[in-house]
Amino acid sequence: MREAGGYGPEDEERWFHEPPKSARRSAFERDRARVVHSSALRRLGAKTQVLGPGTDDFVRTRLTHSLEVAQVGRELGKSLGCDPDIVDTACLAHDLGHPPFGHNGERALHRAAAGIGGFEGNAQTLRLLTRLEPKTFTPDGGCVGLNLTRASLDAATKYPWLAGEGPLRPDGTRTRKFGVYREDRAVFDWLRQGAPVGTRCIEAQVMDLADDISYSVHDVEDAVVSGRVDLARLREDEAREQVVTQVRDWYDPDVTDDDLFDAMDTLGSLPSWVHRYDGTRRGLAALKDMTSQLIGRFCDGAAGATRERYGSGPLTRYDADVVLPPSILAEITVLKGVAAAFVMAPREGEPVYRHQRRVLVDLVHVVYERAELALEETFAEDWSRADGDDARLRVVVDQVASLTDVSALKWHARLCGTDADPRVGE
Repeated sequence: MREAGGYGPEDEERWFHEPPKSARRSAFERDRARVVHSSALRRLGAKTQVLGPGTDDFVRTRLTHSLEVAQVGRELGKSLGCDPDIVDTACLAHDLGHPPFGHNGERALHRAAAGIGGFEGNAQTLRLLTRLEPKTFTPDGGCVGLNLTRASLDAATKYPWLAGEGPLRPDGTRTRKFGVYREDRAVFDWLRQGAPVGTRCIEAQVMDLADDISYSVHDVEDAVVSGRVDLARLREDEAREQVVTQVRDWYDPDVTDDDLFDAMDTLGSLPSWVHRYDGTRRGLAALKDMTSQLIGRFCDGAAGATRERYGSGPLTRYDADVVLPPSILAEITVLKGVAAAFVMAPREGEPVYRHQRRVLVDLVHVVYERAELALEETFAEDWSRADGDDARLRVVVDQVASLTDVSALKWHARLCGTDADPRVGE
């Protein structure tokens, strides 16, 4: 049995039992090490965060983003009494399932996999952790992925439900995000034993907030350095309206438009806010200080509000929920809206992004048709074991999702006979 504010033997259980190991490291420390040493984590270094890895020498990749999320999440989780290695593991793992070309690629694979339940980066993460990443095998030769503990797997599950089973939104529809494919239901049911239906453990909530904080702040930082965003524009009515409109189109958080406008006013009045970036070393230092101050502001706001509600004891698993003050939620959302309005949304119709989507859809079709020759050996083994066309298509999607931005273009050039230059449009 688990005591409140702690972790019990059931939290340390693994999907497939492993012989006892040295007590030198805890089970949760082993989980973190397994993710750190995984090939899936290394591949994130060549996958798009917001701007492509080859855009410039400064831009963040999925790997650097994950490292930053882990730093933010570890400190926030520790302040609440969570095991820091569980939170660290969840943060490092949270983007492992994302395909080439960021969310642009995710949409393309979702379309290509529509007949088998679609594609979702978070569900792919669970699949990778429990099935695809080579680490632990059962006696009959089945791969159980990294075979993490129940607590770490649960913490890495941002959306603990299947497609169409998520929580209802205010308009009566269900969220499109989900965290598990139907064919991975068995391990999902195991890791969720004893968990309230549809409720995330506090470690997963910390991971999710750390992700939101990191990309809201760092995506804006990247956009400023690249010249795509001028923060001084947030004093202009037209730009402010554009941000709010974009927030409503993409995020629709539980805050009012007035809250969002107030958040822009508050952010712009902060002493660390950079109204003008001049590209100098001193200017870059000021921008880095702004991001540091914002991260501290958001984490302190969440930790303080959570402690105010639940007290000073350790908060673990299902003992509590992270509390985010509405004003902090509005500020984080505004930053997400800035990046969306001035970087992500304008690029949607550009030839390079249409080409990226076409590349992945093409690859799914051609790899399926030429699977015996095209699949890497690890996925060819899955193909040979697959039971039916749907299962084989899922293997192909697994293969394509595993590629990096660069390797996807090279595969497309080799298999489809087209120019691998991502600037080629449709």
